Amino acid sequence: MQDFLDAIIFGFKEILKTSTMKFAMINGVVVSVVWIAIGFIFWDSIVSFSGSVLSLLPFSMLRSNGAWMLSTFLWLQVVLVTFALIFAFFGNIIVQKVSREKYASFTLLIGLLSALFWGIVWFYESSYIYAQFLKLLTWLPFETIEKGLAYLIGFYLIYTAIIISLIFVASASSSAFLVEIKEKHFPYDRMYEDHEYKTIKKTLRDTGIFTVISIVSFPLLFVPVLNFVLLVGLWIWLMKDTFSSDTAAFVFGDVDKEKLQEYKVGLWSISFIGSLFNFIPVFNVFGPYFTELSMFYYLKEKRDS
Repeated sequence: MQDFLDAIIFGFKEILKTSTMKFAMINGVVVSVVWIAIGFIFWDSIVSFSGSVLSLLPFSMLRSNGAWMLSTFLWLQVVLVTFALIFAFFGNIIVQKVSREKYASFTLLIGLLSALFWGIVWFYESSYIYAQFLKLLTWLPFETIEKGLAYLIGFYLIYTAIIISLIFVASASSSAFLVEIKEKHFPYDRMYEDHEYKTIKKTLRDTGIFTVISIVSFPLLFVPVLNFVLLVGLWIWLMKDTFSSDTAAFVFGDVDKEKLQEYKVGLWSISFIGSLFNFIPVFNVFGPYFTELSMFYYLKEKRDS
């Protein structure tokens, strides 16, 4: 348990450092711009596909899930608006009072606190918010509900593509990333820096499996509760399978499945925490690197002990 807690603390501390945040943000911006451009070009086709699936579902299911999706979308918006307003009104004070080295960490902290505050509000008022959206969707004509949900599903597909790509990029660049972390904190520890070549095929395979399962299970996204469990479960599995292989090869020199089974509780728990970043746009770019850093430290501690 102590190794797990130490790994989580190490992951958070390292991800809050300016150099790590800059590395994650650059990759995140590049990946996001690419997928937003692709989404813009093929937007009509994406909406058409979403609409064709929605047309097969009963009105009551569309209305119920529409209310849930709009509630989640509104939560994301108020988190981002709160974050923006804080810097709009207090940006100058923050710049003057917070040192340059801690500015990036302070920015991330404000974002997480905004998400936590509105998460608590939604937790206690979720029934009321859901009921109001349900009324709104009942008043609207069926075609409007269908069209609106098709747009939301389109945004979801692009957002999911961004998350998958970020995980893939983090895995593909893990060699240089982990070597830099190792040299900074554990310069005398022996690691296996050629691990990337051993795990890239597995990363490609995991990405392919995730994509196939997501496509096959797409209709389940409209089943309340199950859609949330399915979405988070797939994120956790992809991060766990990908980064446990990367970090195990880096720390141990190979990927011993039996050895990883001994640490499965810690690895799954780290992946769960890392997947929570995906619920906050912009901050989702840090999820893969936090997970990779935490798993690296966790497996290193297990090896040394």
